[in-house]
Amino acid sequence: MEEGNQSVVLGFIFLGLTNDKRMQVPLFVLFLLIYIVTLVGNVGIITLIRITPNLQNPMYFLILSLSFVDICGSSNIMPTILGNFILEKNVISFPGCAIQMFMFLSTAGLEVLVLVAMAFDRYIAICNPLRYTTIMTNTSFIYFVTVAVLIAISNAALHTISTFQLSFCGSNKISHFYCDLLTLLKISCSDTSTNMLIQFIASATFSIVPLIIILLSYTSIIFTICKIRSSDGRQKAFSTCLSHISCVTLFYGSYIFVYFKPGSSSSSNQDSVGSLFYTVVFPMFNPIIYSLRNQDVKNALRRAVERCRVCK
Repeated sequence: MEEGNQSVVLGFIFLGLTNDKRMQVPLFVLFLLIYIVTLVGNVGIITLIRITPNLQNPMYFLILSLSFVDICGSSNIMPTILGNFILEKNVISFPGCAIQMFMFLSTAGLEVLVLVAMAFDRYIAICNPLRYTTIMTNTSFIYFVTVAVLIAISNAALHTISTFQLSFCGSNKISHFYCDLLTLLKISCSDTSTNMLIQFIASATFSIVPLIIILLSYTSIIFTICKIRSSDGRQKAFSTCLSHISCVTLFYGSYIFVYFKPGSSSSSNQDSVGSLFYTVVFPMFNPIIYSLRNQDVKNALRRAVERCRVCK
């Protein structure tokens, strides 16, 4: 694992979040608890939606999809984060790094597309309720999932292949807690101008364009809600959108902070903090947001708990 060209690089060493040995055990426990909460919360949401008949509609299938993507994304990154705290040298192989980066970019892309689909779902449900059942069908949902997966995988493959064709002849130490695209470009000794351009264009495509679609959807939704005469109707409409708005704000705020900026203005500490939000915090808070802000989910959870008590 010494310096050399790409043909002799066997892997990379993560520098992690901190070098303070006194903080490593407390941080390991903290992030392990976060990972457990993430898994339990998202698996719980998936199970609850699958077993509850009145949650069998497109909106909750999208929430289920979001939880599944969060589980995959968190499970891709969390073992590496935990390893940073307990291993003297947290090493990842060259192919392992490529796989991790591909998985991360795929799940991040899917996350964005699912959030867009959720905004579109709310737009149709509130602005065109009579057409909801004809537009948001099982066929359209399957079509969306297929297209979203293809787009996310194609984007991830483009970045991964172009990055790992570069030469890494300097330090093999990654100043991050996972194989991040920007960090790898920084330690490459090849000309990365083309890669940085591709990264910047893709970041704009996967952040600004979907965000504009979401903002336009919610602008129409707000105008429609304001026209509702019943205060109960307005409150119910707002409550179905508020959880999604919270998720969009949390995810996009950190995503744009890290990726939608020139590489020269990027700092390792800032990138690490921003990355923690959409790799660690976002997957953990998703099920909490949707269970606390959604009355249907709370009712389903209450009934599930009551059934468990009866079974005992």
